[in-house]
Amino acid sequence: MNKEFIRSSVNGWFMILVELALLGGTIFGAASESPLIIFSTIGLFTILTPGFFILQPNEARVLTLFGTYKGTVRTPGLHWVNPLMFPMAQLNLKVSLRSRNLNGHTLKVNDKKGNPIEISAVVVWRVQDTAKSVFDVDDYCEYVKIQSEAAIRHLASIYPYDHGEAGEKTLRCGMGEVAESLRNELTDRFSQAGIEVVEARLSHLAYAPEIAQAMLRRQQAEAVIAARKVVVEGAVSMVEMALTKLSERGVVDLDEERKASMVSNLLVILCGEKEASPVINTGTLYS
Repeated sequence: MNKEFIRSSVNGWFMILVELALLGGTIFGAASESPLIIFSTIGLFTILTPGFFILQPNEARVLTLFGTYKGTVRTPGLHWVNPLMFPMAQLNLKVSLRSRNLNGHTLKVNDKKGNPIEISAVVVWRVQDTAKSVFDVDDYCEYVKIQSEAAIRHLASIYPYDHGEAGEKTLRCGMGEVAESLRNELTDRFSQAGIEVVEARLSHLAYAPEIAQAMLRRQQAEAVIAARKVVVEGAVSMVEMALTKLSERGVVDLDEERKASMVSNLLVILCGEKEASPVINTGTLYS
């Protein structure tokens, strides 16, 4: 595998002065009617000119000479290098170092439990090693796209959507750990292409349409059960407190049957979904 190293270049403004001097030599040769001076200065001017290039901030230029990697220039500004390192065929070796976003397509995959789900992610990445990006993969942008899709598919297969085992992280509830796992896997996959993963997070997560309604009903049922559990626990605590207070203060002396009746009435009032309609008993409990 290739590895990037920084190469220095000649200041472009200095070489502009050199070319101006060559133009001056051409004018001098014309004035002195010396063909040798004219042709030599024009030839040098023509040879040196293709060596100029400009780099904007967060840009780099990969240089090769006769098929051999000769380094990367990263400093912004006007540069000049050996023109043989910069023929027209190498114009595509200018690499952007800026951060880029990959908003992946929504993929239909199976989670750890085999449930079909829809998932997608947003990946922020940038080129870290220009030599690997240019020489070790054919098209690093396409490489990032394909490897991101493969990483997301693998991620979905190792986590359940929800309702995992005790202590198990899920795609829906363990977003932080899932994002970190995705970032680590992308880092491993992108290392061959010299790509750095800045951030990676899930942008879409849902059950597939064919099971979405069934799963929604299950979630609603679980929510109702969880809410009922809280209501019942609270009602039992309130009934226990009421019986204890009545006994401690001696308000009324209840036998076991009256206690059972009172508990039943209080639980109906506290746990019922509708307001209770009181019934006045004009007789006794035993009549």
